[in-house]
Amino acid sequence: MKKTLPGRLLRILLLLLIAFALPCSLGAAAGPPVFHVISINDAITTPAAEYITQNISEAGKEGAYGMIILLDTPGGLDLSMRDIAKGILNAPVPVFVYVSPSGARAASAGVIITVAAHVAGMAPGTNIGAAHPVGLGGGGGDKTMMEKVANDAAAYVRSIAKIRGRNEEWVEKAVRISASITAEEALKNGVIDYVATDVPQLLKLADGKEVLVGDQKMILKTAGAILKERKMGLRHRILTTLSDPNIAYIFLLVGLAGLYFEFSTPGAILPGVVGGISLIMAFFAMQTLPVNYAAVLLILFGIVLFIAEIKAVSHGILTVGGIVSLAVGSLMLFDSPDPSLRVSLTVLIPTLTIISLFFIGFISLVIKAQMRKKHTGKEGMIGAIGKTVTKVHEEGTVMVKGEYWAASSDTPLAEGTRVRVVRIDNLKVEIERQEQK
Repeated sequence: MKKTLPGRLLRILLLLLIAFALPCSLGAAAGPPVFHVISINDAITTPAAEYITQNISEAGKEGAYGMIILLDTPGGLDLSMRDIAKGILNAPVPVFVYVSPSGARAASAGVIITVAAHVAGMAPGTNIGAAHPVGLGGGGGDKTMMEKVANDAAAYVRSIAKIRGRNEEWVEKAVRISASITAEEALKNGVIDYVATDVPQLLKLADGKEVLVGDQKMILKTAGAILKERKMGLRHRILTTLSDPNIAYIFLLVGLAGLYFEFSTPGAILPGVVGGISLIMAFFAMQTLPVNYAAVLLILFGIVLFIAEIKAVSHGILTVGGIVSLAVGSLMLFDSPDPSLRVSLTVLIPTLTIISLFFIGFISLVIKAQMRKKHTGKEGMIGAIGKTVTKVHEEGTVMVKGEYWAASSDTPLAEGTRVRVVRIDNLKVEIERQEQK
């Protein structure tokens, strides 16, 4: 027994050494940090905000070291921007915002998103500034209201800049007086952390930087990081496309034209189906855009005027009114100072022209059909040419359009006389002699 005790103690010591050494060896073998990378190169809308916040959450759940947002935006909606900023400030992992490539910008809402990042970088040849967040429902308002909006935005961006240790005075200028600066100027003024030519250089520069993730301080270890690109899924791509004001505008007009055609010629089915689907997609897009609802009413009023032209011919007055109403409503539809949230004139003018020509052409065809001489029924008999089968005066029989009819005439007519129908009463026609030409 005494001989085996040292052996047992040795085995226990070996097991303890292995137990302590194993976690260390696993940590050493864990490999370099992994960063998820996403790209935003359009306006900041509701789908874009959902895409960013969802990826921030997934980066934490999947054990990523951090996330990088490649940003190039002309701005966007205030509510969407706040959702993104909130997601970054409360992110479980460090979030880098990198304005790239050269020629890109972080304008309007992009300023606040960049300032909110744990690490903010820009590529040479980029710019940042002109932070005018756009509220959902339009950018218009009286002077007092706009001053309140500016004060709120300025306080909001200053609070974020303070958390991240960035230049509070400059970000307030970006909101109040539309200040805008280059990447190099942003670095000099303490608005961003680094100017880097690409993502690997940004990660190299950020290695060893201390950031605040949640309420915990963290020293970044970004050297040799692995980049894992997270492309936008089909759902978010569709939602982002629908949130384009140009697409929403086209869907709206196509939808109204389809329903107009369906109601004007019941039973066509296809125009109604296409119109209904287009309108639903347009209404979805409008809930994510700064829509002027007075403009929507003007467009609908234009359609009502087109319908009225068919019911009560006004010799084109109602049609002209409909086109004017449609044009004014289209110009006012998306009330925003941000060009990225308005319908482009290169889209508006051709679309409006095509839709107007469609309504004019369709109305012309309907009016011509209404005014065309009828060839069936009671109206179709008036003026029809026939021949007497018997002598006709107060009574008699004629053949008109291959049918025998009881007939009467103011003057006696011999059998075989060529006649014309002048009136029809129930099932008896009144005729007169048709002179030979």
